[in-house]
Amino acid sequence: MNPPRRVRLQDIADSLGLSVNTVSRALAGKSAVSERTRALIKAEAERLGYVPNSVARSLVLGSNMTIGVVITNPSNPFYARLISAIEQRSRALGYSLLLMVSEENEENERRAVETMMRWGVDGALVVPVQTEVDHLRRLTSAGTTVVLVNRELSGFSCDLVGIDYRQGAYDATTHLLDSGAEHLCLLEEDLEISPVKARIEGFREALAERGVPEDAVSVLRVPTRRREARALPWEPNESYQLARELVGQLPRRSGILVGNDYFALGVYRAVTEAHRTIATDVAVVGFGDHPFSAYLMPALSSVRLPAEQVGRAAVDQLVARLSKRESPDAYTTVRYSCQLVVRDSSIASSPAQSPPGGG
Repeated sequence: MNPPRRVRLQDIADSLGLSVNTVSRALAGKSAVSERTRALIKAEAERLGYVPNSVARSLVLGSNMTIGVVITNPSNPFYARLISAIEQRSRALGYSLLLMVSEENEENERRAVETMMRWGVDGALVVPVQTEVDHLRRLTSAGTTVVLVNRELSGFSCDLVGIDYRQGAYDATTHLLDSGAEHLCLLEEDLEISPVKARIEGFREALAERGVPEDAVSVLRVPTRRREARALPWEPNESYQLARELVGQLPRRSGILVGNDYFALGVYRAVTEAHRTIATDVAVVGFGDHPFSAYLMPALSSVRLPAEQVGRAAVDQLVARLSKRESPDAYTTVRYSCQLVVRDSSIASSPAQSPPGGG
């Protein structure tokens, strides 16, 4: 059995006794067609099951109206929110998405670039693996506009829309010190990416400003699982194992800043098993403000990340480039501020818990 033939503009025109040009103008929203005729044509197109030919449309417009998006791990709550914001903003501007996942793997990222080149996307939003840049240079050399999202990439010139992770870690560390913590520890993942480096910088900067001695500070790197395709981007067990060794050595009135809220789950268990108290003995602040953070006991203080704002701004920046509204020689870097959400885990007593904000 032969597959059903695709409905054409000619079919709509023949059904209504109109010209193909009239039908085409009506469906494209152009003038010189009465509202009554336009409504009649749209109704008939829907009845017949007409779907516009995107290939033909791209030949006319010189654009596929498609944005390629390359991220690291969609199970990361931050990236899930980011993708949602990108999709909503792109759809509002008439663009479709081609979404690909790298899993922190350079070869996967190369394949994603090749796919975008084959599909001829108009532009690309890329959260880079941060290793090589040659494949991304090939993409831009082929005429595809690229905007980096959330991470920097040394040696590659383009726009960047990201987050001020240094400021977020600085604020969190200052808060721990203001809450009375005298010994500070940072549990950070061992992936060499710009957000991690920035958080370490912000942590150390706050301590240096307060004159906290080096022997009262430690930075521990937690093995990451983000290079693997799995349900969660991080494994709380890894931070739990580190925290088990750490907690027994910490004096009272210590503070722990963790690079993401999943690590805080492991810290909570280790502190509880050591018969110590979160906030009173060990203050804890997370990063990401994921949906579960406000519902832990005690509720977890965390740095909220502006994923929706970054996603919308990244699309707007890319579309501005595509529409030639910005000079191709003047690249912009925009970093949005984080918000420290203080809850019970970092103060001995709290008048009220802040509502969850990680959704």
